[in-house]
Amino acid sequence: MKKIVETTVGLYELVNNYRDAFDIAKFQERYVKEIYDKYDYIVGDVSSEMLRLKGFYSELKKEQNIKDIQQYLNESCNYNCGYFILKRIKKL
Repeated sequence: MKKIVETTVGLYELVNNYRDAFDIAKFQERYVKEIYDKYDYIVGDVSSEMLRLKGFYSELKKEQNIKDIQQYLNESCNYNCGYFILKRIKKL
């Protein structure tokens, strides 16, 4: 079942919420419209209680696309850290 999340920055589908890492308040606090509005997917990972966000495109012809998410999680995140993946449905 799809979980839809309505935030102050848009409507998202919560694709993955590993280790229950998604916190809507922290997400909205860290989100910067000028940086993340252009991306179709937002990945958030939590390390030392600090949330980091990274954007990805759905189009395979662009850099930082959806196929790069697993590589990002493997190479740039702490081992077994909590993370979430949001897919943009629409901007508010």
